[in-house]
Amino acid sequence: MISEVLAFAVVAAVLTVTPGLDSALVLRAALTRSRTEAVATAAGILTGLFVWGASAAVGISALVTASEVAYTALRYAGAAYLLWFGVRLLVRTLRSRPATEEPAGSRGSVWRAARTGLATNLLNPKIGVFYVALLPQFLPAGSDPLLPGLLLAAVHAGLTVVWFALLIGAAAVLSRWLRRPGTVRAIDGVTGATLVGFGMRLALSAR
Repeated sequence: MISEVLAFAVVAAVLTVTPGLDSALVLRAALTRSRTEAVATAAGILTGLFVWGASAAVGISALVTASEVAYTALRYAGAAYLLWFGVRLLVRTLRSRPATEEPAGSRGSVWRAARTGLATNLLNPKIGVFYVALLPQFLPAGSDPLLPGLLLAAVHAGLTVVWFALLIGAAAVLSRWLRRPGTVRAIDGVTGATLVGFGMRLALSAR
């Protein structure tokens, strides 16, 4: 199993550092809100990885991948969520003043950040397809796939923790200069446009 875990870690590391939606959300939270909310967003994303890993191991994700209807429903739900979130950020950037929000790092904002990370990850069917395509190649034959699947998901999560920690640390160094209102609006605008782009691509993409 050691060789399988190491091989999986190499592939998962490449996936982790590839620029994508998860990294964009964590970086935006770190730059415009607080380190606490960035960590909460990351925690939600990591929880989603474990859910996808366990689902792939027991075959639920495989069912979504095999069923055109289930996959399409999840794809459109994810696209709608990303478009809603992205447009919301874009509208905020066009206002003369930022909308009133809960103080950064408050209990409500932290829970909201965690839910955002979790929902974004779970509503991305590409993650499920990745796990379904990859996990079976590293699972030992003839054994219960759940525990090995969770182990591989933990490896992916561990690599993601390291990557997110680097992003949050870099953002902490720059946040003093990047938290001015104009800069925050610019970051929200770029993030919103990115989310809208991801949502449109997800809605229009084939498998």
